[in-house]
Amino acid sequence: MPRSRITERDGRKESDVVEFSFDAIVIATNDFSDENKLGQGGFGPVYKGKLSDEQEIAVKRLSRTSRQGLNEFRNELRLDARLQHTNLVQVLGCCIHGEEKILIYEYMPNKSLDFFLFDETRKAILDWPKRWNIIEGIAQGLLYLHKYARTQVVHRDLKASNVLLDESMNPKISDFGMARIFKKDETEATSQNCVGTIGYIPPEGGDGHYSVKTDVFSFGVLILEIVSGKRNTCKSFSDKTLNLIGHAWELWQQGDALQMQDPTLIGNCVVHQLQRIVHVAFLCLQENAVDRPEMSEVISMLTNDPMLLPVPKEPAFFFGGDASKPTIGDWKTDSGSVDNISITQMEA
Repeated sequence: MPRSRITERDGRKESDVVEFSFDAIVIATNDFSDENKLGQGGFGPVYKGKLSDEQEIAVKRLSRTSRQGLNEFRNELRLDARLQHTNLVQVLGCCIHGEEKILIYEYMPNKSLDFFLFDETRKAILDWPKRWNIIEGIAQGLLYLHKYARTQVVHRDLKASNVLLDESMNPKISDFGMARIFKKDETEATSQNCVGTIGYIPPEGGDGHYSVKTDVFSFGVLILEIVSGKRNTCKSFSDKTLNLIGHAWELWQQGDALQMQDPTLIGNCVVHQLQRIVHVAFLCLQENAVDRPEMSEVISMLTNDPMLLPVPKEPAFFFGGDASKPTIGDWKTDSGSVDNISITQMEA
């Protein structure tokens, strides 16, 4: 299959990116047929494909009307050669042909975490060992981005739909269109826009501030969602709480953390692991970013049972105490969904 290499400059180094021919992508996806369509995002449609060497791929085709997608395309190309980790989806290359701009990824046969987690039938597949493995794998992927990648990267849009699952249900973080590369000695930055997805954005994100602690907060939300099988934005809780964080916080304070577990886990989970995971989640969800642990600390707390954990402060977006505090209800979106839609465009 025809492939070549293009070189992109990011202002500091050159990185080689594999370029696929447009004809090869057309053949692989059966001319972008509806039967091969996997989904639709802000970037554009995503298709399943098979190359001439039988390798399965996922193809993201930039919508010609998507300005956000164009910025994401550039950003993912910029990060392509820099990020290599078992818990990150691998970008195989791109295709640029006239107005066509396409990204090619390794294919994830089990789709995304939300496909299973929030479906009343499919969630039963996610037993406790699988959920524990997914939490640990996401943590390892974030640790790599924050500490061990060639350049420090903040994902800024970590959520259940951006965690893909391979054939063994191992998690891989995907979609780096809104990711931000930090310069040396840079610890935080400011954007003109609020970046992220409703339900996963920390308080400082509303003012455009972000750092590695932005991802830590989103990870805390993910932990609660994985344990409970409910979205943070779910409205099925009591009138006293606005979202999953508030509901879980009340249960945890009462010593009833087990009550938040997904019913499919009853009799299946390791109780002390679940209690510890929820405790770590609330450390990640603390309102002030400075109070949240870094991912290296998070992994130590998750895997080192004898380690004593600090008492978390009240989490952000907890509704039931001071009504003047910012809550998820302050965020607005034109979409009917408040889980999978990113609410801003990334700066070019």
